[in-house]
Amino acid sequence: MAKLVYGMNMSLDGYVDHQGFAPGPRLFRHFIAQVRDLAGSVYGRRMYEVMRYWDEDSPDWSAEERDFAEAWRRQPKWVVSRSLASVGPNATLVAYDLEAVVKKLKTELAGEIEVAGPDLARSLTELDLIDEYRIYLHPVVLGRGKPFFAGYALRLRLVASDVMGEDVVRLTYVRA
Repeated sequence: MAKLVYGMNMSLDGYVDHQGFAPGPRLFRHFIAQVRDLAGSVYGRRMYEVMRYWDEDSPDWSAEERDFAEAWRRQPKWVVSRSLASVGPNATLVAYDLEAVVKKLKTELAGEIEVAGPDLARSLTELDLIDEYRIYLHPVVLGRGKPFFAGYALRLRLVASDVMGEDVVRLTYVRA
């Protein structure tokens, strides 16, 4: 049975914003290895559109960026959206019955399934389907953006904390 994990980079004041800050080299290598090991990812529409950047090679990319793109392209993806008509390679559109689809994925797959996007994470939290929350806490204060926890009261218990390099700490929580 797979474990559903919601993990994202977060500022000290609780926001996720891929344009506000980025992972340093050591953390980026961690993300490459993590993506290689995933059973798949479930994306909200907005986060999927951001990540589609990795579908097309760029001549300016470093070796690490090419590695990440290759790993991202290989993994299966499920995109939750009622507004998209289609999705890219190795992706499946989920327009309805999110709960049934995710329960089936958790039953049929082994390993970790990533949840990408705070709005999607809120919906999956309300359905009590997320098994673990991973905050990659960056020493940045943004003062704006999309909150990591988008509008849902939740009681959590810390199960791990790891220094990830470049002043980033990963905090791992499960429901209390």
